[in-house]
Amino acid sequence: MSSICFYFQVHQPYRLRHYTFFDIGQSPFYEDEDANCGILLKVARKCYLPMNDLLLRLIRRHEGRFKVSFSISGTALDQFEAYAPEVIQSYRELMATGCVEMLSETYAHSLSFLYSPEDFRLQVQRHDDRIEELFGVRPTVFRNTELIYNNALARAVEDMGYKAVLAEGADHVLGWRSPNFVYRPAGCEKIRLLLKNYSLSDDIAFRFSNHQWPEFPLTADKFTNWAQAAAVSGNLINLFMDYETFGEHQWETTGIFQFMEALPDYILRLPGFGFVTPSEAAERYEPVADLDVHSFMSWADAERDLTAWLGNDMQHDAIEAVYRLEQKVKATGSVDMLRTWRRLQTSDHFYYMCTKWFADGDVHSYFNPYGTPYDAYINYMNALADFSLRLDAAAPAPAPEAAPAPEPEAAPAPKRARARKTADGAEPAAPKRSRAKKTGDGAEAPAPKRTRARKADAGAEPAAPRTSRARKTE
Repeated sequence: MSSICFYFQVHQPYRLRHYTFFDIGQSPFYEDEDANCGILLKVARKCYLPMNDLLLRLIRRHEGRFKVSFSISGTALDQFEAYAPEVIQSYRELMATGCVEMLSETYAHSLSFLYSPEDFRLQVQRHDDRIEELFGVRPTVFRNTELIYNNALARAVEDMGYKAVLAEGADHVLGWRSPNFVYRPAGCEKIRLLLKNYSLSDDIAFRFSNHQWPEFPLTADKFTNWAQAAAVSGNLINLFMDYETFGEHQWETTGIFQFMEALPDYILRLPGFGFVTPSEAAERYEPVADLDVHSFMSWADAERDLTAWLGNDMQHDAIEAVYRLEQKVKATGSVDMLRTWRRLQTSDHFYYMCTKWFADGDVHSYFNPYGTPYDAYINYMNALADFSLRLDAAAPAPAPEAAPAPEPEAAPAPKRARARKTADGAEPAAPKRSRAKKTGDGAEAPAPKRTRARKADAGAEPAAPRTSRARKTE
């Protein structure tokens, strides 16, 4: 049996307001609340609400045979709650069908795995807690920010208990292999690796409304034939894309909603074809081989690497600067400081600084609030400079050093006994040394032996009196 696995990324960052050099030290408000609210409401109206409604109808129409999965960033969840709580409710209705799976990711949609494995784990745990709080389920499949992946990531999430991880089916990694199978990450034992079929995914996400595309227009019938042909070289076709594809990147007038409404009908007509969630795919299909991925890959741009976020000196400088603040942030114990620091980690801030314009220029300029990458860098670093000043002011005062213990006082030297005076006040003369008596033959008699001190009762000589030492203070 062959399966289609749909996965949608749902993410909205907190965009920064215009923050100048003169705002540093004057204003602790970095985010453009008007822009964040306005963009979220627009995308909710054009994409989230109508597409969720369409998916709910499709699940009911096909009596549970149509299935999809979502990964919703923590920053998107926070904005849904603040500006559009009806979006949260629409996801709850989808979850109630039992045909929708929620995946795990970093809360702030960050690159934390590359810079702070400790904060990576904390963000993932916080995200899973939030998903459980809102939707009553705990994710068992992991999807890292922008599908950034390598062997080390797979081992880390396997240790965290996940049953599968998603990644890009990049040609430079796969070589002659097909993305339409389940693989085992190199060095892992249990976790499964699901790879995006980027060709079929991008036909929907990027080429659907391109009139210059030789295959335009894309219909549900045509796409189903392509999926059937792809299944010859595998048993699982993973269609991974941004959820904003529907209604935002591809406007309603392109016919994208009609395409998605028709697609399940055509797919389910194929003998042996169906839809699965990522966790179902991991359970249903055994890995065909180990896949060794040393260097990081992602689903961004033509290169499928990290250069969308770390391709120039500005990006490196900015991201290294924010992660250098980790210990200071956590030392404050402030929930507000921690939340602000994590929002400053969101990958979009560094994506806006990308200087790769060429073929990927339109993608990088979409929803970009800056005129140039240099404007993005300057604005971000100004906000980060103010945040750093606030951290210094909020840092706990260092504990006072303990005073050194006073040196013990030396015992006073014993006074020399002065000779007693005689009755008339004069000191007695020093006793004369007795001269040896001569014997009868004229020889001097031997000098008398000096008397030794008397022994105590027990027979031992009395010990010399000890000099008393001053007691040390505590």
